Formats: sequence, C-alpha cells, structure tokens
Amino acid sequence: MRYISIEQVEPGQYLGKTVYSANGTVMLSAGVQLTVFMINTLNRIGVTMIYIQDKTLEDVETEDVLSERTKQAVIREMNDTFEAVRSGKEWSTKKIGASVNQIMEDVMNNKEVLVQLTDIRTKDNARYVHALNVCMMSTLIGMNMGLNALQLKDLAIGALLHDVGKTLPGAKADPALDLKQHHTWRGYELLKSKHEFNLLIAHVALQHHERLDGKGIPRGLLAADIHLYAKIVAVANMYDNLINAFDGEGLLPHDACEKLMSLSGEALDRDVLIQFTRIVSVYPNGMAVRLSTKETGVVVRQHRGLPGRPVIRVVKGEKEEMEVKEIDLAVHTTVFIEAVLA
Repeated sequence: MRYISIEQVEPGQYLGKTVYSANGTVMLSAGVQLTVFMINTLNRIGVTMIYIQDKTLEDVETEDVLSERTKQAVIREMNDTFEAVRSGKEWSTKKIGASVNQIMEDVMNNKEVLVQLTDIRTKDNARYVHALNVCMMSTLIGMNMGLNALQLKDLAIGALLHDVGKTLPGAKADPALDLKQHHTWRGYELLKSKHEFNLLIAHVALQHHERLDGKGIPRGLLAADIHLYAKIVAVANMYDNLINAFDGEGLLPHDACEKLMSLSGEALDRDVLIQFTRIVSVYPNGMAVRLSTKETGVVVRQHRGLPGRPVIRVVKGEKEEMEVKEIDLAVHTTVFIEAVLA
C-alpha cells in the first residue's frame, strides 16, 4: 500500500484502508475501487491522506497497535457517550471501562508495533479517533514507564475522556475567556461526579493543557504539581493534534516529533518524551521519501528503537525492466531521508 494525499488520488485506484463514520460504521471498505464521486466526497468530509493499493507494494502492510474490531467498537462507544454528555443524559462508566479493556488488551498484544496514526479521519469522526489515538499512545508510554495494570487503566480512561468537557454546553476552547468555562474545568467537574472513577481520571482532563514552566491552563501549575498521567496525555494529545490539524496546517510525523522535542523541559516532560520517541513511527509505512542519494522510494518496514531509520524500497524502470532494491537505513548509516514526498 501507498500513503498519499487526497489530491494525488486518481479514479480507478483501490482504497487501502477502511473509512469509518462517526458512529463506527463502515463508510468505505478497503479494496473498493474509487470513483470521482467517492474522491470528491472524501475531500469534502475532510480526509487529507489515505492509503491506496499499489501492485509494486502489495506486500507492504501497516501494522496497527489496535485491531479494526477494537477501533470500530470504541469509536461507536465514544460517539454514544459524547452524544449522551452533550444532551445531558446519563452515560455508562462500565461501557467506557470495557472500551478501555479492549484497547489495553490490544496494546499488550502489540506493544512491539510502532504507532503510525494513519487511520483515515473525517470531520465527523475526528474527535473520536483523536480520543482513541491519545488513549492508545498514553497506554504505551505508561507501560514503558513501568505503571502497573490498575495505574494503566486509570491513565487510559483519563486519556480516552481527556476532552469530554468540549462536548458540554457552554464549554469554551479559548483560554482568554473565563477559565471556569474552559473544557478542562468542565471535563474535570463532570468526571469528578462519576464516583466509580478514580479522582485522578478527572485530573487528567483538568491538567492536560498545563505546562512544566507554569504557563499552561487552566491553573498555571508548575512541573511538580502536574500529575504524571496528565504529563503523559499532554504529549500524546499534542502529537495527534499536530499531525491531524483540519486547518490544512498539520505537520508530517517527523516534523511533529521535532516540535515536541523542542518543548522538552519547557512545556513537556523529558522522561515522557523519551518513551514517546520509542513507540512512534516517524516515517509511516507507505510514505514516499527522497533520500540523500537523490533516489526516491517508499517506506516498507520499521525498526523499533530506530524510528528515523526505516527500510526504503526503491523501484526503477517498468515491467520487465523494473529494478527493485531495498535500502535499510539502519545498515546504511550514511544515507538519510532528505524529504517526504506527500
């Protein structure tokens, strides 16, 4: 499969990964042949990058930490929960706990798989995919930092619901306004009222926009006063927001990682960032790149622990005269990725 921008997609190509709607149902299945109408629809609903099938890359698959079954079930549950919160109805903490159990089981089974975050998101499902991604990344970071099972579950629930305050009527996103109406405070108050939850879960919602230097919101806490769970969620939240901005300013993964590292010790916790760099894929499988040798190719495999040194497949010529070679950047240490060809 090849990972390309929606502007590069042509009618007749085949979709590589399934597109889900906001309620977790399938909108377009992997393998469908794309028409002009489908491509225009994907563009209209906010899709910016998708996977397409490519005969020269048939063996290239994206290893996902979470199964399609888990993603579909959790997106559906998040949709139901947020809709209940928005309308002032009761919502089930048990169902949220069950969703988190599914996520944690997948994470435990696939803890060696690097995070690639290449799921196709739309304007309708973006909030739920974001919550899912932040939860998954936070759980992986927490595992690497030695949290036990009970701690991981509280962290995961807090991560999944970190933005729940945004769904409440009257909640604001602008920190210049009354901070008591900011989504962090509103989320905290909502989660604090759920006595089935550990109070630390509510503090994740409250503190995930705090900064180590005291310039964060809503309370301007210093590093020592920010809970570890919130420090972890802050990194996962910022990374997913950086690479998936719907205003057209989203960063490529390697640029987003550099942005995060530039905030080490200032806004984000250094120890959390170290563990983050060990779980994320800087150059996702299927992404086209140009090497320092001036050759162009596609990322086909990853090395855990060396996220910036994947294996690149270079294809030259066509059909009978086609020449294919793979360059392992972990072995060829003098060759570098010079640019991403998105």
